[in-house]
Amino acid sequence: MIYTLTTNPAIDMNITSDTLSHDHINRTRDAVYTPNGKGLNVSFTLKHYGVDSTILGFFGGFSGEFIVREAGRICPVKPIEIDGITRINVFLSTPEGEFVMPNAGAPVPRTKQEELLELLRGLDDMSCLIVSGSLSPEMDPSFYDEVIDIVREKGAEFVLDISHAHLRELIEKKPLLIKPNDDELADIFGEAIESRADAVAALGRLHERGAQNVLLTLGGNGAYFSNGEHVWHANAAEKDSILSTACAGDATLASFLSLWLADRGAVEPALTRAMATGANVTMCAGLGDFARVDELAKTVHVKQVA
Repeated sequence: MIYTLTTNPAIDMNITSDTLSHDHINRTRDAVYTPNGKGLNVSFTLKHYGVDSTILGFFGGFSGEFIVREAGRICPVKPIEIDGITRINVFLSTPEGEFVMPNAGAPVPRTKQEELLELLRGLDDMSCLIVSGSLSPEMDPSFYDEVIDIVREKGAEFVLDISHAHLRELIEKKPLLIKPNDDELADIFGEAIESRADAVAALGRLHERGAQNVLLTLGGNGAYFSNGEHVWHANAAEKDSILSTACAGDATLASFLSLWLADRGAVEPALTRAMATGANVTMCAGLGDFARVDELAKTVHVKQVA
């Protein structure tokens, strides 16, 4: 069984306003409330592509109850209940562009962290754990180490999609795959990507640090995938417009994994699906219904470049 872990889930509130001014009331419309968090989005996208997974995370208050209830309609959830209120993030679309306003989240005390670690120890059916998103307040980055050590002891694989600087050390534990974007690659590893040669060289250095496989996403410039032997590049799908970038990276990762986890040789179809799915999500509020994935996939071209 694949499990996804989100330590700091959220409700995403996507709203639209025709104005944005401090001089008058800015009325909004088209509000969409979705259970969210990077690992949840991964599970939802995997389910769309017929791959089962179970959601793990910390949930509190009315918002946490909403997430567990709504997520449970799609995937099984094994929640750790905490005090406090799970955060609500705001994504405001205006004629000037999108304004992204994430909240910090509810603190997770050490006792609850230990409760989740104990839950992990009891998951005898775990084949892969996908760890995504930010840490909740009061959580030390060493929590990642504790989680990964349990996964490794159980003989399972793990995937990391986190933007914390501690990824520099975690990569030495040989994750099956990491998914940085270009900003995270620069901030965490000091690798600036300005050309294909830069990307190939940076991917090689990530393998030297310990990553078995790397999916490097570059927004409008597509993505690179490297398995340590070869490097592939996929262009971004040709989308009409961008409504919101929320969830796009998570959907890209999950749609790639939906093919590649079962067949490590299926790099080109996995990258094609990933680019098309990520583009589809940017045209929706939240994950949307993936209705245009097949159409968008026709505009994606994948090429082995090294």
